[in-house]
Amino acid sequence: MVADRPIVVAGAGAIGCFVGGMLAAAGRRVALLVRPRVKTEIERFGLRLTDFDGSEKKLGAGQLALSEDPAIFHSAGIVLVTVKSADTADVADQIAQHAPQDAVIVSLQNGVGNVAVLRERLGGRRVLAGMVPFNVIAMGEGRFHRSTSGDIHVGEDAENTAAALSVPGLSMRASRDITGVQWGKLIINLNNALSALSDMPLAAQLASRNWRKLFAEQMAEGLAAMKAAGINPVSATPIPLNWTPTLLRLPDMIFNAILGRTMKIDPEARSSMWQDLKQGRKTEIDYLQGAVIALAEQSNVNVPLMRRIVALIKEAEVAGNGPPGLTPQQIRG
Repeated sequence: MVADRPIVVAGAGAIGCFVGGMLAAAGRRVALLVRPRVKTEIERFGLRLTDFDGSEKKLGAGQLALSEDPAIFHSAGIVLVTVKSADTADVADQIAQHAPQDAVIVSLQNGVGNVAVLRERLGGRRVLAGMVPFNVIAMGEGRFHRSTSGDIHVGEDAENTAAALSVPGLSMRASRDITGVQWGKLIINLNNALSALSDMPLAAQLASRNWRKLFAEQMAEGLAAMKAAGINPVSATPIPLNWTPTLLRLPDMIFNAILGRTMKIDPEARSSMWQDLKQGRKTEIDYLQGAVIALAEQSNVNVPLMRRIVALIKEAEVAGNGPPGLTPQQIRG
């Protein structure tokens, strides 16, 4: 049976190591497909999972299976895909070659196009979309730190895969409208680029009204493009997304009180795009802002701020000097 077989994390970076580690800490059989550097790090230091609430879990390297070889998929019951969007096609081919035909594939990736790529290359297999609302920072020496709150959402299915994956400290919810949830996450993820360009922790950036106004303008462009395309994004918080640009523009004291009731953010939380620039990696800007710009072009919606932000991120990628530390005025140009 699928439930009796290991959960294999395909592409265990920060999110994959945290999710896989939490599952292993709860007693699940977990295997990680990892890069050599991560494998060496976990073998040397073990896996240490810390949280914004101060909790901590430690696992020895022997509590998980670690491999650089995709043959590790051979007995998988569930495959959690956590690679960057640009690597989805490659990992899908590896899954197709090595994983059992009845393995359930769950995409826990940023963006909205990954499930279509997986289904195209894994024809006939069960592929579910997922959404991870929280950030994880790779701290080094086997430590992975969850810095924001939220439950993972997984597309609803007859086998209730979400419930099968839910463990203490890592709740997963079944969602009937997972596509709407993914678009809702994408509209929030538009702030990843602003975080990367500012070189500020998320909490400090969101505490500044000038930065929030910039986020609000970008979000308003995105919501207009989605509305024109007939897409209804679903909020992952109690606050409706169409209210959010207005809330972001509120004075600091009022906004911070509202944010504190809906999300917990570690003072040192950073976006994944900030981490990519810091480590000289290509970002996922084409799968976040790029996806919204493609929608906007279909409906002739103007998104000038978003285009400007994409250009600045690509400049930073080429420069290779890490997050550029721009001001809101510099981003506006």
